Amino acid sequence: MSQEKTNREGSLEAPTRHPLEWQSEDFYNEDSLNKELERVYDICHGCRRCVNLCQSFPTLFDLVDESDTMEVDGVDKADYKKVVDECYLCDICYMTKCPYVPPHEWNVDFPHLMLRAKAVNFKKNGASLRDKVLTSTDTVGKMATIPVVNTMVNTFNQNSGFRKLLQSQLGVHEKAVVPTYYSPTMRQRLKSSKAGAESVKVAIFTTCYGNYNSPQIGEDLVKVFQHNGIGVELVPSECCCGMPKLELGDLETVKRHKEINIPILARLVDQGFNITAIVPSCVLMFKQELPLMFPDDAEVKKVQQAFVDPFELLFRQHKEGKLKLDFKNPLGDISYHVACHLRVQNIGLKARDVLHLVPDTKVQAQERCSGHDGTYAVKLESHEKAVKIGRPVARKVDQAKADHFASDCPMAAGHIAHLAESVDGAQHPISLLRKAYGL
Repeated sequence: MSQEKTNREGSLEAPTRHPLEWQSEDFYNEDSLNKELERVYDICHGCRRCVNLCQSFPTLFDLVDESDTMEVDGVDKADYKKVVDECYLCDICYMTKCPYVPPHEWNVDFPHLMLRAKAVNFKKNGASLRDKVLTSTDTVGKMATIPVVNTMVNTFNQNSGFRKLLQSQLGVHEKAVVPTYYSPTMRQRLKSSKAGAESVKVAIFTTCYGNYNSPQIGEDLVKVFQHNGIGVELVPSECCCGMPKLELGDLETVKRHKEINIPILARLVDQGFNITAIVPSCVLMFKQELPLMFPDDAEVKKVQQAFVDPFELLFRQHKEGKLKLDFKNPLGDISYHVACHLRVQNIGLKARDVLHLVPDTKVQAQERCSGHDGTYAVKLESHEKAVKIGRPVARKVDQAKADHFASDCPMAAGHIAHLAESVDGAQHPISLLRKAYGL
């Protein structure tokens, strides 16, 4: 490794995140980007601690090992993008593995460097039709949940002939799990929910996936919160949080979504509401990514401080002696996959901790990436890699032979359940908690 050695390997302090300077000219300068990619790739090559996390690192190390010099300087800069394409911004390398994250002097932020490279590529080349469609979750969801249309869409998505056509024409892998679309949506089902004079009030940001593909989880969330004296109502209106477009590198669209959502959410915070969502990626978007993109926006900061994971709030209620423990049904053994975008929020395993309060219930947590991402497991070129990443989790689930399999991320849950031989379906932890309460 060409980096000068220091007196210690890695940082002993908690990792800190620098704002994403995505609106500066240098951010989009390809020569500057390639220089930083070479610097960070060289550090990663000398460390190799993240080799088992995702496909980005094996791709990088293979490029280095197969080069003439067997160092990063022997890798063609045109191949740098091969590493970038394998990153789906799970953030696990930054939060759990890399010893060189800031405040270390080497200042390595691999996920945000990959994001910068994706943004440079998007600005220069745009995106394919497939990638535009897959990341336009609101547009697709609105069309696919029209009554009658949703039945047709779901039927076609289960038809092998149509899936082969979808693969050949759009690049969506024929064996990938695709979501079911529901009518009525979550927003339609929960529109009558209104908070009253409760001391704790929560506004639900339904998320694209929750609204169109998992509305029943929203119903379970409302039942559990109301049972515990938490006032609940929907965010009055919303659009996609922006995470799919972030992963594409389309930062201007992320900004447009932010300008729609943040004023609405900030007004709710001013009215005394906490805000929550059932998909960890959407929570992370408001708790981490938007504040790093817009560090000087006071309303973004206000929303960041009010956004909570559902079980983060429930566990807070428990610590204050306000969570009801009148459980009617034991849950037995639960095999629980911890979503990456939940892990990197640094709040601990609050779903596991709350479910442990249910009598005769044991939760076995699996803290390993499912490999799904929002689109990675769906794309033709990356589906098999997603299967390879997710298969160890599926094997652990099979070995556990638990009564239930659950994950906070509905997409990761579906991917793992599809790979596991012993799982007949996946559940959200909040749905299990509703069952425990007998609601």
